[in-house]
Amino acid sequence: MDALKLINQDSLKEKMPEVNIGDTVKVHVKIKEGEKERIQIFEGTVISKKHGGVSETFTVRRLSHGVGVERVFPIHSPNITDVQIVRRGRVRRAKLYYLRDRVGKAAKVREKIR
Repeated sequence: MDALKLINQDSLKEKMPEVNIGDTVKVHVKIKEGEKERIQIFEGTVISKKHGGVSETFTVRRLSHGVGVERVFPIHSPNITDVQIVRRGRVRRAKLYYLRDRVGKAAKVREKIR
């Protein structure tokens, strides 16, 4: 069991910002197209976080041309180069799946006042 913990510790990233539910984030993802590689930015609201340790993931949702798009990102993936927090959200739920049914201003999350 200790060998598994050591392997997991090697796979963890050190400098990841603390991403919470309701935050609006910009996720910089490496995209491979043939032999070329570029970085694509996916900006949206974090609606859920799952697991912990190496297998920790977070789901980001945004509206693209009127269609809801959700992507699940593993936090410690080598394909994620950076995560920037645009604004902090103030929510009272652990999962914001109710945002899937809302459109326009009703789908907004209140901003946390520091």
